[in-house]
Amino acid sequence: MTSAPLHTVSPDDDRALLSLAFRLASEAADIINEIRARGFLTEVKKDASPVTEADRASEDHILRGLRTACPSLAAIGEEEMSAGIEVTAGDAYWLVDPLDGTRGFSSGGKDFTVNIGLIRGDRPALGVVALPGYGLIYSGGIGLGAHRFDGTTSTPIHTAKPSAEGLRVLASSHHGNTELLDRWLAGRKVASIDKLASSVKFMRVAEGAADFYPRFGPTMEWDTAAPQAILEAAGGSLLDENGQPLRYGKPDRLNSSFYCTGGAS
Repeated sequence: MTSAPLHTVSPDDDRALLSLAFRLASEAADIINEIRARGFLTEVKKDASPVTEADRASEDHILRGLRTACPSLAAIGEEEMSAGIEVTAGDAYWLVDPLDGTRGFSSGGKDFTVNIGLIRGDRPALGVVALPGYGLIYSGGIGLGAHRFDGTTSTPIHTAKPSAEGLRVLASSHHGNTELLDRWLAGRKVASIDKLASSVKFMRVAEGAADFYPRFGPTMEWDTAAPQAILEAAGGSLLDENGQPLRYGKPDRLNSSFYCTGGAS
């Protein structure tokens, strides 16, 4: 796959930055699907998490594109960080998860994503989440709204209105905790509980297909930056254990537990 040359983008032009992230996420999704079609090997990193050729190829493409088009913005990628490559971030910087949900990807599932988010200060300003297995791309940011692109049409998305039928809850396929989930849901009317992997769960809440997603295990900032930007642009919230919006710039990039809500929560 080849792509057209990237032009320099102003670090203050959010529409242009979102368009750049959208384009790179779309191209990375194509790279991932091409590698999946021809086959690949799965390795295990030092932290015991899986990694594939698709993770690395996706990240290489995205980081190269971001650094070429936005040389004044630092770009931090999961695989570079895992390899010990440190990038100094300023007040504004990119966070990239080139393939979120590698376990599902490796096992033939569809619930994996490409996440590209822009942080300003300690909050996400904009983000793009591509779902290569579904042919969908979500985007959004402060003052930009939130949208879903299906390959031909871009559709505005919004979190759901409250429902008398109860909460539609999402839980992690690989990192769930039934006991904690039951405690969080105690006293609340629940309509359904479904399990999904990766950042797909955030997008389901953002587009109004679900209402509540709690995450009890650790995640990294590149897992949540892009999804949080889109979720908030769609009217939802990503809150920490104290009920405050999730913040960024922690020295280890490690998130605490959080919960993702739409308008019904």
